[in-house]
Amino acid sequence: MTAKEYLSQAYRIDQRINSKLEQIVSLRALATKATSTLSDTPPSGTRNINSMEGIIVKMVDLEDEINRDIDILVDLKREIMDIIKKINNPEQQTLLELRYLCFKTWEQIAVDMGYSMQHLFRIHDKILKGIIISKDESKCD
Repeated sequence: MTAKEYLSQAYRIDQRINSKLEQIVSLRALATKATSTLSDTPPSGTRNINSMEGIIVKMVDLEDEINRDIDILVDLKREIMDIIKKINNPEQQTLLELRYLCFKTWEQIAVDMGYSMQHLFRIHDKILKGIIISKDESKCD
């Protein structure tokens, strides 16, 4: 695993968490759409009385997955921060933190740091060439 692949894992996990959060919002919206009608006659045909229960079970399962993903993300960010701290140049540390821990775009980083995109890419490439990811560190994902 390359240094860039390793450092980019946190962003992918964050995307998965956000996707699951959107799924929960969708399930909650579906659950609130349930309406009841009052009538003296019993409903005809078969209806799924367990649909609300099924939706709730899916939401709980997704919330459990999100919690596991958050634990993984926190651990991975801690590992990434340890790697970044090994770099002696504060400017390079800031660039990596903004990109791989704050998930900022290159454009945002360029504005924040006051550099051109080309200069950022040169610095970034130089940093990545100096980072060595051990087999123990590359086990995440």
